[in-house]
Amino acid sequence: QVQLVESGGGLVQAGGSLRLSCAASGRTFNIYTMGWFRQAPGKEREFVAAITWNGAWFDYADSVRGRFSISRDNVKKTVYLQMNSLKPEGTAVYYCAATRGAVQPLGQQEYAYWGQGTRVTVSS
Repeated sequence: QVQLVESGGGLVQAGGSLRLSCAASGRTFNIYTMGWFRQAPGKEREFVAAITWNGAWFDYADSVRGRFSISRDNVKKTVYLQMNSLKPEGTAVYYCAATRGAVQPLGQQEYAYWGQGTRVTVSS
């Protein structure tokens, strides 16, 4: 099993940047595919980005492609989401998630482990 704790959220102006971190506990972090999802007020949770254990595969939602970057450090057991050129529609609670065995998982139902989320507010 793995436990996940997100950090790095906050208030930022449109056009600004934030880096979210997700720290994992457990000995087998380096075999999990990690994902980031977000849930805006009044909306369903949606996929943002994901990366396999070795970084060989990663993917982004079209809405963030070119502005967000996902990375991981298996020694530190941490996955990051660098968010640049933030837009007001990026205001949401951002969740980190982990999965094993799924192939290129983009759906939240494919992830077994979830953090509590970190709130990002982008002001216009």
